Amino acid sequence: MKRILIIEDDTGINNMIADTLAKNNFECISAYSGTEGLMCAKQYGCDLILLDLMLPGKSGEDVLREIREKREFTSVPVIVISAKDEFDNKVDLLMSGAVDYITKPFQMKELVARVYVHLCKSSGTSDDGRISYKQLVLDKSLYTAELCGQKIPLIHQEFNILELIFGNPKKVFSKREIFNYAWEDYYEGEDKTINVHISNIRIKFKNVTDEPYIETVWGIGLKAAE
Repeated sequence: MKRILIIEDDTGINNMIADTLAKNNFECISAYSGTEGLMCAKQYGCDLILLDLMLPGKSGEDVLREIREKREFTSVPVIVISAKDEFDNKVDLLMSGAVDYITKPFQMKELVARVYVHLCKSSGTSDDGRISYKQLVLDKSLYTAELCGQKIPLIHQEFNILELIFGNPKKVFSKREIFNYAWEDYYEGEDKTINVHISNIRIKFKNVTDEPYIETVWGIGLKAAE
């Protein structure tokens, strides 16, 4: 279970985010000031941080800077959540180490989708930017895939689907999660697009090997075949 640290001084917003993420099978730790947030990060560790900017004590900007200075947190994704909507402010924070910026007010489904996206980008990848599963190798830097030593031609969304599934091979992904990640958009309940892309991937794999790589979990979604 992935652990999310929520650093937000508004109790209502903090609780709402924590409740929503818990329903999506995340473990949440809540902090209500910048100082408390840094203490919780050090004491409990986390896989992703949701960070407000206007905090009592240390500001969100100071928290982000201190987090990035700590070696154990250099690769932990930080998503800034703020009512500040100035373009320059967003750019400065992204340059300072935030991976994303969500402006208040926001939709909870958008927040959950972005959490999934950045957790998937930060996990399951080796130091050289590759994801390996059985005889499949995905190279994120070159955007290429090899299966049993043979190159597999993939379009952008097909690669994203494989990156999501095989970067987290033990998780079952719903079609909503797959669509949000592969298309970087919000799922409106249309299954046909995803089904067609999964079918195309399976055909390409079948041309190389009979071993199944993507398993359908009926009523839930898709996962890496064991």
